[in-house]
Amino acid sequence: MRKYEVTYILDPNLGDEVVNGLMEKFSQNVASSGGEVGDIKTWGKRRLSYEIGGRSEGIYVTMRFDSNPAVAAELRRQMSLSDEVIRSLFVHGSN
Repeated sequence: MRKYEVTYILDPNLGDEVVNGLMEKFSQNVASSGGEVGDIKTWGKRRLSYEIGGRSEGIYVTMRFDSNPAVAAELRRQMSLSDEVIRSLFVHGSN
């Protein structure tokens, strides 16, 4: 298994329940596929460096997890299809 860190930016108009639900959904997807979720940190609402889709703010979340590459690829696909996720960045480290 590899170590991964994903930082994703959510729509700033989402309520706390929706944000928490998405965080839970993404972490459950990793765990149910055999991955191990480490810490999840919410940075809160921050101003973006440039507008993305007409939005100047976003809710930043960082999640660390260990999984095989297929699980990370599936999570990346799910985030890219989600209307609530403005942008995501995956980084993987060494074992």
